[in-house]
Amino acid sequence: MSASVLGQDGRPRCRWCAAAPEFFDYHDKEWGFPVVDDIRLFEKLCLESFQSGLSWRTILAKRENFRVAFAGFDFRKVALFDEADVARLMADTGIVRHRGKIEAVINNARRACALVEAEGSLAAFVWSFEPVDDGARPQSRSTSPASEALSKELRKRGWKFVGPTTVYAFMQAMGLVNDHAEDCIMRSEVDRARAGLRRPS
Repeated sequence: MSASVLGQDGRPRCRWCAAAPEFFDYHDKEWGFPVVDDIRLFEKLCLESFQSGLSWRTILAKRENFRVAFAGFDFRKVALFDEADVARLMADTGIVRHRGKIEAVINNARRACALVEAEGSLAAFVWSFEPVDDGARPQSRSTSPASEALSKELRKRGWKFVGPTTVYAFMQAMGLVNDHAEDCIMRSEVDRARAGLRRPS
């Protein structure tokens, strides 16, 4: 089976785009492009944890609702959430109402504040785990040595719902690896974006 599918313009994209029409736009504009903004990185870690056991289509459809519910994923604000906020979120039909995951976001926001205090930024910490290319074929695995290392360090620091699979999906989406299919038209675009990126330190 081919690793790609043709878009409306007749050019190849990663095959997973065929699962939903809205995936093409997300794929072309977001997935795999490097991100060094702390809020966006925190948001993606949270959304990937919510996706566990669900489809990304479900999460993507609810993303704007999640942003409203979780104060734009500003972890400094989310860190101040209390039991009243948990109750509010559990009643919010616009998001995934899973108490463990909701409480994990609040916990992780507090852990993010501590991490920024210690490391300077979430971006600097996350990008220190950027892997070297080990020759693995694109989209051929669901974890990697780098995702296992980052997951282990996050959990050591008290983060929750950040297993190696969740972290690998995060690394794919946030551009720490270029996992676009070899014949996908966006692979070279992401390569250029990564080559021109000023890594945070």
